[in-house]
Amino acid sequence: MNKILKGLALAAAVTTSLTGFAQAEEPKQGGTLITVLGSNVRNLNSAVQSGIVTGFPGAQLFASPLRYDEDWTPQPYLAQSWEISDDGLTVTLNLVTNAKFHDGTPITSEDVAFSVEVIKENHPFKSMFAPVESVSTPDAHTAVLNLSKPHPALMLAMSGQLMSIIPKHIYGDGAIGDVKTHPRNNENVVGSGPFKLTEFKNGEHVILERFDDFFIDGRPYLDRIVMRIITDPAARAIAYENGELHMGAFESLPRIINRLKKVEGLTVTPDGYGAIGPLDWLAMNTTKGPLADVRVRKAIAYAVDKNFILNALMQGTASDSRTGIHPDSPFYSGDVEAYDLDLEKAAALLDEAGYPVKDGSRMSLTIDFGWPGVKPQVEYVKAALKKVDIDVEVRASADFPTWAKRMGEMDFDLSWDTVFNWGDPVIGVHRTYDSSNIAKGVWSNTQGYSNARVDELMAMAAVESDPVKRTALYAEFQQIIADEVPVYHTNTIPYHTVYSDKVGNPPLGIWGTSTPIDMTYLKE
Repeated sequence: MNKILKGLALAAAVTTSLTGFAQAEEPKQGGTLITVLGSNVRNLNSAVQSGIVTGFPGAQLFASPLRYDEDWTPQPYLAQSWEISDDGLTVTLNLVTNAKFHDGTPITSEDVAFSVEVIKENHPFKSMFAPVESVSTPDAHTAVLNLSKPHPALMLAMSGQLMSIIPKHIYGDGAIGDVKTHPRNNENVVGSGPFKLTEFKNGEHVILERFDDFFIDGRPYLDRIVMRIITDPAARAIAYENGELHMGAFESLPRIINRLKKVEGLTVTPDGYGAIGPLDWLAMNTTKGPLADVRVRKAIAYAVDKNFILNALMQGTASDSRTGIHPDSPFYSGDVEAYDLDLEKAAALLDEAGYPVKDGSRMSLTIDFGWPGVKPQVEYVKAALKKVDIDVEVRASADFPTWAKRMGEMDFDLSWDTVFNWGDPVIGVHRTYDSSNIAKGVWSNTQGYSNARVDELMAMAAVESDPVKRTALYAEFQQIIADEVPVYHTNTIPYHTVYSDKVGNPPLGIWGTSTPIDMTYLKE
């Protein structure tokens, strides 16, 4: 193996790296950070559970092999260096030699191999480690991931909350498939990260304390983290305003964001969500009725005023998004059709598609949504399409599972959806457009979209190690998606991090708080 990545050069800097943080002054040791989670936590073990609420505590309790800086560059973490073979079929992780689990047991390559096996079996993102056929463990501090094909997405999959290293001696007491429901996921947790669990009371809080034997000298800086669980955005806003919270992330309501921006002593920033890749869009079922015609889908895109969504509904807190790849991703290409508002063009396309106005209407469609927060967008789409004589019936689901079932079974015409990229397009983007992934549950290819060239481009990009060639493949992919409009991409989700002036080094890298905050500190 002679293709050695940055891990070797950066290994010596592992104790001083400021990965994903805004360094302002000399960090201080000690103190209790009061932060917040916006919903209840189902599972603290991020090896078996996805989601941003699991990601925050999970990234503190468990270490991953790599971490990333704000420029999407991999940095050493539990792996002090790594190598990729010239054929891309093996990835060798050289682990730090002083890492321990919270019960004092050394972390070894056997734990890495076990963790990969658990993630492959239990984690919902199957594409992350699908090409990993086995993990060899030639010695206690070397893990070799053997691949069936090159898999450049693996690098991002080995960071953030996506590849938590969990202890084999704790979770290996039963079947691999049972780890998702293991009792040690939420109590008496034995982790590998900078903080250990003190107390978890769902609906109230998650409390973590410093792990004194963490493998990076002097880290973490904080003694304690209290993650209050506050599900009401208005209640969170009051807590920020009153100084009850030092920091929080993933705030997304425009009125709350703009309200907090006016509070002295608080910083409210959208920085730090590039790898999460959160997007809003209008999904279209391309398999039935008028929406099977690309001209109708384009007409809908021209009739929906994206500027109204960005300025009136999002109140200036979100950014334009033109493709299924987040604008902060290095693979994003905004050089595609933007579908600026054009009612005349929309009407002409509908006429051309054979849907003239009859008795004041061209067609009737339904639009679904899964959670109350996006109802304004859905009501706006209904009003916007009425201007081109399309009648829209809004269907509110009784609960999220009802909406998810409708999406998974493609029982819809239009739907307002929220989807994450999860770092690499292979992980979070391909699932929406891959013709082999049609109707495989919510957040699959629920549009029924099929294009052989798109499938081919995704397949080539998934194994292309040259970033320039890979970017070009995704540029063509985005051109086709924009032209055929299985989804009308409108905006980024306006996730913001809120932190007080007392907080040093807030997590503003590509993973947000789904990354270790061992470098965050309190100034006073």
